[in-house]
Amino acid sequence: MAIPKKTPGRPAGTGAVVFRDSLYTSRHLILPDGRQLPVLQGQVSVKAGDRVALDYLASHPDLQAQE
Repeated sequence: MAIPKKTPGRPAGTGAVVFRDSLYTSRHLILPDGRQLPVLQGQVSVKAGDRVALDYLASHPDLQAQE
């Protein structure tokens, strides 16, 4: 039996948005409101309704939204 591969992007039913970090596989991003977002295995995810985090991640030059 084959093991399904994890695909990047929005996990089904979680309401999360995933961004791929093109520069680092591990680091912490500091949001304008002081929160930290960990980049793990080259990806960072946030809740779909978190406007502060989404705006920050979308404008960051090293991050690309995954589909």
